[in-house]
Order: sequence, then structure tokens, then C-alpha cells
Amino acid sequence: MTTLTPANISLAPKVLLHDHLDGGLRPATVLELAHEVGYDALPADENGRQIDDAETLGRWFRRAADSGSLERYLETFSHTVAVMQTAGALERVARECVEDLADDGVVYAEVRYAPEQHLEGGLDLDQVVEAVLRGFAEGEAAAAERGRSITVRCLVTAMRHAARSREIAELAVRYRDRGVVGFDIAGAEAGHPPTRHLDAFEYMRANCAPFTIHAGEAFGLPSIHEAIGFCGTDRLGHGVRVFDDIELPAGVDLAAHSFAGARLGQVANIVRDKRIPLELCPSSNVQTGAVESLAEHPFNVLARLRFRVTVNTDNRLMSDTTMSKEFGLLADQFGYGWADFERFTVNAMKSAFIHFDERLAFIDDVIKPGYAVLLG
Repeated sequence: MTTLTPANISLAPKVLLHDHLDGGLRPATVLELAHEVGYDALPADENGRQIDDAETLGRWFRRAADSGSLERYLETFSHTVAVMQTAGALERVARECVEDLADDGVVYAEVRYAPEQHLEGGLDLDQVVEAVLRGFAEGEAAAAERGRSITVRCLVTAMRHAARSREIAELAVRYRDRGVVGFDIAGAEAGHPPTRHLDAFEYMRANCAPFTIHAGEAFGLPSIHEAIGFCGTDRLGHGVRVFDDIELPAGVDLAAHSFAGARLGQVANIVRDKRIPLELCPSSNVQTGAVESLAEHPFNVLARLRFRVTVNTDNRLMSDTTMSKEFGLLADQFGYGWADFERFTVNAMKSAFIHFDERLAFIDDVIKPGYAVLLG
């Protein structure tokens, strides 16, 4: 069996379902695009001077995101979104996203973004989507030239505090055979319940199109209940607070290998019974205050109780993370090995929004052979 080390983890095939395009820029790209478009509101260093080097800017994003508040965490996106207002910038960011994921061993990814946030430079919604899809295609081709095979599809996201969700849902359906595989709502949960966007979800269901909903991150169990019971979501973006509906035996260690005797409430049961995928993002969940620390993250409880857990990055820039880093953190905290990561990866592939035959091909031809080598 191959030793589980950071270098070897990077070789494992990975599937990523929850990654934000505007949360994964390279710090150097943020700086270069800011200069190109004349964006002069980048953050300042401790001396009050605007940051002008990539390493310092990367550290600033990580520190700013370590607030313990989802609302403050989301404020960091004002800088990345500001430099993504032209077709060229969107295309570049999308291309680099694919290249970075491929270099980390990701073989399939669904990357999401909110087209409505990229209209200040005069683009319309369709032009935004087309620019991102061009970038994804260019990134796939560039990765292939380096011997890295990756497929990237996108989810278009509506901002839950705005009123364009039906329009964005229509956009998702319009482009669903051209690289867009689903729909999402995102943004601050408190005060913006998913039921405000029922029209969009009904439109998706009427067109036999899948969607996920950010729920159970900052606002807890009620948002999960609404996302499932009223909106009919196919997946849960984060969904970490489903743990609030699970009663564990007294004194149990969250790193245990068994949680016999755990009692599930109605919401937790339906999530598990219906195999509703949880798009868990360990590092991000700590940063936004969804959990206090990685040691207190319910990932292991959910995994051992056989919820359909998946591992995700959320925002690679803000969390200074990769899929390999997330795997490594989970291995260190909960003692996972290759067989566990194979299961989490198969979970993710089963939950992808591409068609069944495509999912099965990834599992049989890419994921299982890749892990067979690592398992020896």
C-alpha cells in the first residue's frame, strides 16, 4: 500500500462538487487584473499601503476570511468579483481554475459562480456564461497537454439576497447541454431563506434540471428543512448543521470509528435515507463559524453514520487550500486512509450532475483504478 503522504495524496483522483470560481483566483492574477482594469481598492497592508505583491495578498485573504462569521467571510469577494468584469478576465480566471485543479489531481469538478455579479463591465448574462465556458475548455486542453485529464462543468448561482433567481434558473436550463449542469443559490443565509426562491426551483424541476442549495452552514437546521421539504433540492451546499439533528451517546469522541446508539431526528433521517449529498467544506466551515474547529467538525460522525459525505474546497483562495490539503487535514484529524478517500470520491462522483453513464465511466475507468494503485 502506498504511504499516505501529502505528495501521494496529490496523485489520488479527486472529485470536487463545491468550488466557487470567484473564490479560487491566484493572488498574482488578482493583482494583474486589478492593474489591467484600474481597480484601485485592493486591501492595504499593516502600514496602510495598498498590497502589491502576491504572497502578501494571499495571506491577507486567508486572514480576512478567518473571521468566524459568514457575512465577514463573504466581504472578501468584493475584491475578486471587482476584477472579473470583462470577458477576458472571466476566461482567464476559468482557465487557471481548471489548470490548478488538474495539477491537484482533480479529475472532475463542478465550479460555481453568480453571473449576475459580473455585469458591471457591460456584459450580459449569456456573455458571462460563454466566457467562463471558453475558459474551462481552454483549461481542459492545457491540462491535457501536460498529461492531466480533467472534466469541468459549471453551476450557475443566484444570490439569495437578490431577486434574479428565476432568471438565473432559466440561464442554467438554456446552457445545460453546453457545459452548465445545474443551479444553486448562495450568499448570507440569515434573513434570506431558500423558500424566497421557490419559483426558480419549480422552474428547474419543471425542466428536469438538477440544483443544489447552500443550506445548513450559518443558519442551521431550519434552512436544511426548507431546502429539502419545500424546495426539493438534489444536494445540500455544506449541510454541516444536519449534525444538530443527531443525538450521540454521552461522552463519545468525534474521532471514533463507530457511533452505535446515535439517534437521528426527522431531518437527519430523510437526508440519509434519500442519500442527499452533503457538500462538506472542512476548512471553510471552520472559517465561517459553522463549526468551532476541525476537531469539532461532524464530518467523521456523518461519514461513519453513512451519510453521503463529499469533500470540497469551497474557496481555495480564502481558505488557502486545495483538495489535497483537505484530504490531508481529514486524515490527520480522523485517521482516514485510502479506502476512506476512495469512498468519499465515489460518493462525490455518484452525486455529480452529469448523466449516469458518464458518472459510471469516471468511477469504473478513473477513480477505482486510481485508488487500486494506491491501495496496492
